[in-house]
Amino acid sequence: MTRGRGWALDTTPLRNRAFRRIFGGVAVTMLGQQMTLVAVPYQVFQLTGSSLMVGLTSLVSLVPLVVFGLLGGAIADAMDRRRLMLISSVGAAVTSALLAVQALLPGDGHLSVLWLLAAAVSAFAAVNQPARSAVIPAIVGTDAVAAANALASTVRQAGVIVGPLLAGLLIGLGDLSILYTVDAIGFVAAVLLLRGLPSLPPEGVSGPVRLRSAVRGVGEGFTFLRTQPLLLMTFVVDVIAMLFAWPQAVFPELSQTTYDSHANSLGWLFAGVSIGSLLMGLTSGWVTRVDRQGAVVLGAIAVWGVAIIGFGLASTLWLAVLCLAVAGAGDMVSSVLRSAMLQTAAPDEMRGRMQGVFIVVVAGGPRLGDVRAGLLASSVGVSAAMVSGGVVIVLAMVVVAVAVPSFWLYRASQADEVARAARRRLAAD
Repeated sequence: MTRGRGWALDTTPLRNRAFRRIFGGVAVTMLGQQMTLVAVPYQVFQLTGSSLMVGLTSLVSLVPLVVFGLLGGAIADAMDRRRLMLISSVGAAVTSALLAVQALLPGDGHLSVLWLLAAAVSAFAAVNQPARSAVIPAIVGTDAVAAANALASTVRQAGVIVGPLLAGLLIGLGDLSILYTVDAIGFVAAVLLLRGLPSLPPEGVSGPVRLRSAVRGVGEGFTFLRTQPLLLMTFVVDVIAMLFAWPQAVFPELSQTTYDSHANSLGWLFAGVSIGSLLMGLTSGWVTRVDRQGAVVLGAIAVWGVAIIGFGLASTLWLAVLCLAVAGAGDMVSSVLRSAMLQTAAPDEMRGRMQGVFIVVVAGGPRLGDVRAGLLASSVGVSAAMVSGGVVIVLAMVVVAVAVPSFWLYRASQADEVARAARRRLAAD
């Protein structure tokens, strides 16, 4: 019994009323967001018939993601984070509603309009995420940060599984506007939940936010990051993993070629990674208690690379989904621990900016990976694109372990000490 509880998902943070509202906001938006993430690339492929154009759609979303992710993180360190979450959630609801309208236009939509709205979706998400992540330590306390991250990631992955499967069924009915409408409704519900939160300003911040100060804050964040190799490496390893082995751009092609004989193969491919992430999340009690966080992160990313190699070699849909699920389990462990390292080892006055960089890396890396996968799949084939990327990742994690021993040896029990040292460094500079 004790062993069972030790492996089970830690739900302790849900006792906190403020966290329940943030968690609820994540829960109600996940289904629609994931349906939109399926609908947009599918609509692009229907309009163009090209996996390369699907990959370029991710690139179109990357620019606002980078700009507003960094700027949003700086703003989250300079104003009430509750207010920032409300503003960005309202913007996301309006954008999703406009996506539903464009899907009803003659000709099944227009690529330029779709790209513009996809860019807006990235912008609002990039502003919202840093503020939401930065408030977690203040709400639940340092010791519960990893558990809070695991809860949010688990419900997110549940949405990622159900969303693509439901999206695949609705796409079969020929009406994409329904998918986008569900997304808009979810954000409206999130706004209602966030309204019940107390004011959540960063430590030592008062008064109105100024754009010039926020822009300057972005530079200060990068200056700080250069002095913190431990935090920097949390971004580097994820960029490697996503750039060389993010498989999403090849899903439409595989669903209409290799796995075209299977019903809803597109939905199963999109859900594969999240099936593994959800199962890992439900048994993540051990993850939230890991002390050697750096070493476990590197091991989890190596598992991701090996699983992507298997996906590239898979000859059947169910083997491909199994490999994607294993990859998702590794990614879940890596994501929870890397986020916890950033939230606890960075001082509060820098958490928004660190989370801004985090959202740029977490969401931007897959978009660059989409471009790489689309280009290679179009030139040398899907299998070669995936296998080569997985091999690079495994080798890269070995190099990181040898070249950056401070990351490999980092322990969660050192977080407060690291944060204090970082704050002293800030004061000295």
